Amino acid sequence: MKQDLQRLAEQAYHRTDWSRRLVRRYDHARRSIPATLAGRVEHLYQWFIAPITLWPCNLHGLLEQILDTLGSGRKPDAAINLLLDVLPPLPDPQTIEAVTAHEHDVQAGRYEHLVPASPAKFLTSERTLARNREFREDWKMIAASFDVASHADHKGVIRRTMVPERNLRTNFDLDWTKPGDRFAAVFDSFCAKWNLYGMENGKPLLQKLSVNLTPFGTMIFIPAYWSFDYRRDLRWGAVTKLHKSRGQHRQGAVLAEGAEQRRRDAEKLTKLDAKAKSLKLRGTKRHEFLCHGLAWDIRTDPKRISRLRKLAGEPERHQIASDAGTPWTILNSR
Repeated sequence: MKQDLQRLAEQAYHRTDWSRRLVRRYDHARRSIPATLAGRVEHLYQWFIAPITLWPCNLHGLLEQILDTLGSGRKPDAAINLLLDVLPPLPDPQTIEAVTAHEHDVQAGRYEHLVPASPAKFLTSERTLARNREFREDWKMIAASFDVASHADHKGVIRRTMVPERNLRTNFDLDWTKPGDRFAAVFDSFCAKWNLYGMENGKPLLQKLSVNLTPFGTMIFIPAYWSFDYRRDLRWGAVTKLHKSRGQHRQGAVLAEGAEQRRRDAEKLTKLDAKAKSLKLRGTKRHEFLCHGLAWDIRTDPKRISRLRKLAGEPERHQIASDAGTPWTILNSR
């Protein structure tokens, strides 16, 4: 438990503050979890203490739900069992380390290592906006019409509604009878007019060119006002390194064709091995038999056959090219 709390203390978004209680609760309950569930719940818990940028859904709430269910003497329902079954493999330590560092950069608004041109273009636009009379008048009218402080967080920041990937807005309803909906509609329109992320104690938070990891891919956000120069405005090497922190394998038509050929050779080798065994072939004769069957030169290094034999015994790897959200409202601290 101490090691897990230390891992959380190294993460951004005040993870220890809002996760400590659930870590202790799980540590107390883990010994009483039925053996049929223990492995899958432990897998969920390891995901829970991973960086939340990688979470596919609200794993904090899911772990609490499971512990509540077990604590009341009930069994998790079919949907929870299904979710535990389809939860992806854990990210490797290198990915977790890279994403942890990325989260700290995002929380602090540090994108300069990815966006070298950001300071000049951003600061110029920010200063111009701060002097804009129409902008100040718009904000003055909003502040006079709404209790803006009630919509701010503890730092005095009011954020516009986040727009997810591909602009698919899951909560796009508007109930004008609700004060919160009225303010959100006005404030979102104000932010769209002035290219804002939000307001902080009456000061504009201008949108930045940014690069962010999500559970499903890497998003590059180019503000509407930004005159984008793809050669200068992004450090593509750093962006690629960040994207590859997930441990992707190289891809492409030639690589795919080679992988398919190795798969066919591995299947053929399995059959050839069985045939060689039935013929009681050993040593050089066995090696030559396998090379002839694979249409390889008999001078082929036996280690190549060993690697292919290992491939034949491994599960097939499926690679999916993701398209370019965050899983929980705690990320509003960004």
